[in-house]
Amino acid sequence: MHPIIEAIEERRTVNLFDPTRGLSDESINELVRLATKAPSSFNLQNWRFIAVRTPEAKARLRTIGWDQPKITDAAVTFVVVGKPADHELVADRLRPAVDAGIMPAAVAAAWEGGAKALYFEQPQRQRDEAVRSATFGASTLMFAAHAMGLASGPMSGFDVEAVAEEFELAADEFPVMLLAVGFAAPDNWRQKPRRELSQVLRLV
Repeated sequence: MHPIIEAIEERRTVNLFDPTRGLSDESINELVRLATKAPSSFNLQNWRFIAVRTPEAKARLRTIGWDQPKITDAAVTFVVVGKPADHELVADRLRPAVDAGIMPAAVAAAWEGGAKALYFEQPQRQRDEAVRSATFGASTLMFAAHAMGLASGPMSGFDVEAVAEEFELAADEFPVMLLAVGFAAPDNWRQKPRRELSQVLRLV
């Protein structure tokens, strides 16, 4: 079996973490480096990751994270941050690809125009793209964690405004999800069964 397929089959959401085991800053850096390999619209990379890793910071996050124990038990809990898509950033984001000879300058310029047509004065589209990009990044981070022998557990239960204030997000940023990463404790459930394909797939 291909290792990517194997990871998809094996990955599970973990709720119980070993609170005695931590992660080095180097490991956290590598997790986020791999997470940023995820796709994003026009390569905007409109995400940010706050690695909440000290006991004091995790306690602050748990208070506004519906008191979920995995926030403090995991080695690190990431605040996955989204930033609304901004067409004015496309040129800067694509410049390294142009400089490296990956993308022709004319194509990059066309992408700038396409991004403006899609997002300019379209706040809902901008926000939707932020959620998509941040989710791609978080998903990639989860599989990076799995490949590094770690477990992960995403969370949507938290006070959005309080997290933004407590961790000093910019005015145009918002927390999309929390993501606990660390070492699984015993007694976590296996991966839960999924719905039948006939219930979720339509061939046309």
